Amino acid sequence: MLHQTWFAFFLTFVCWFNFAPFATTIGKELHLAPEQIKTLGICNLALTIPARLIIGMLLDRFGPRITYSILLMFAVVPCLATALAQDFNQLVISRLLMGIVGSGFVVGIRMVAEWFEPKEMGIAQGIYGGWGNFGAFGAEFALPIIAVSTSFFAGGASNWRFAIALTGIIAAIYGVIYYNSVQDTPTGKVYKKPKKNGSLEVTSIKSFWAMIVSNFGLIFALGLLAWRLEQKNIHFLTLSQMYLAWLLLAGLFAYQSYQAWQVNRELLTGKKTYAPSERFQFGQVALLEFTYITNFGSELAVVSMLPAFFEKTFALEHVVAGMIAATYPFLNLVSRPSGGLISDKFSSRKWTMTIISVGIGVSYLIAHFINGNWPIPLAIAVTMFAAYFAQAGCGATYSIVPLIKKEATGQIAGNVGAYGNFGGVVYLTIFSLTDAPTLFSTMGIAALVCAFMCAFFLKEPKGSFAAAYEGELPESTTTIFLTEE
Repeated sequence: MLHQTWFAFFLTFVCWFNFAPFATTIGKELHLAPEQIKTLGICNLALTIPARLIIGMLLDRFGPRITYSILLMFAVVPCLATALAQDFNQLVISRLLMGIVGSGFVVGIRMVAEWFEPKEMGIAQGIYGGWGNFGAFGAEFALPIIAVSTSFFAGGASNWRFAIALTGIIAAIYGVIYYNSVQDTPTGKVYKKPKKNGSLEVTSIKSFWAMIVSNFGLIFALGLLAWRLEQKNIHFLTLSQMYLAWLLLAGLFAYQSYQAWQVNRELLTGKKTYAPSERFQFGQVALLEFTYITNFGSELAVVSMLPAFFEKTFALEHVVAGMIAATYPFLNLVSRPSGGLISDKFSSRKWTMTIISVGIGVSYLIAHFINGNWPIPLAIAVTMFAAYFAQAGCGATYSIVPLIKKEATGQIAGNVGAYGNFGGVVYLTIFSLTDAPTLFSTMGIAALVCAFMCAFFLKEPKGSFAAAYEGELPESTTTIFLTEE
């Protein structure tokens, strides 16, 4: 079940990052400005923010089997739209739709949580996330080879259109296979659903307001994208259209807040209180959102910009630059599982998260100094050093997420995952307005601040290393009922 699910995630990532290795090639062919190419990278991440929240709710309600299968089959739509695009506007629409495919990660988090015990959660989620994220390597390494080897179909030019279309077709076929070969839970185990849908059910008034602030942050990221699309060198939205987008986002935030109030009305009006065993602090979710900004958000930004960065910094061909940049996502194969495994074995998920966050900060601050005078092997070594800590941080984050409140794992994973995309959007917006050294230093400082927050405010989840979730008996336990005659 784990292997079938990480492969589903792998394919969604291949689709999600199928634009990055061809960014400069597509830019030349369709006469795009450098700012437009950078903006397409932001568009690729944007709709994943609301999509991860929506997918999280659908997942908790319908289960991972149905949710993942439909998402995989949907992937063919934006892939074909990208492959057939003839101008910047068409690419914006296709990459916005592709962001929905990027929400697939959340689905597997719940699937893996159903099949593994808390004490094994780190390594199981790490394998799922790491081998799935390996899809970014698959896109950056394999797709240029496919494009070049089929260039005779495109008059000798890089056949990027075929390579991108192929990713969607394969994902759709696997969606059918996945639907017919997996099940949501082990036989005899009941799939737990939240009692209420439409928003996350919190257990304190303080957590309710923390959730509202969290929701606003995601809306802010979308508003930032709308602002970027209005800038004079982008020419996608007019000023009035940007204001309209902001108005719609304000309406979305109001609707989200109303739904949250509806779900939590009894708590807010004092009609309901939760037993200590049912409570969780949304502040802990918010802190995990911050960790995911600094690890996965930075990974998204680097994977999106690294091929072009190597190409321009070291004057390389785009195929060579793509292959070198692929060393960053390649490390996912071992680094993310190792982050989860360390979290399992270190006997403190909190301090694992703190130490890894320090590593992220230091490595990106070193990457700030990369320039054309560096030997290429040294530049690769530094980016792989940063890649290890960022990806191990992802594994450490999601060794904690499923342990907060199991029946709401989809929604919590969706919130945390959406903030990874928030980080990607913010970081890539900074990159589009500045340069690579500024991006690296910003990500490094943010990670060090996050490490400080984890050290002082992150709490060790209850039952972090138990053989079963609270309220569930491990499978090996036999219950004996005695009756008095």
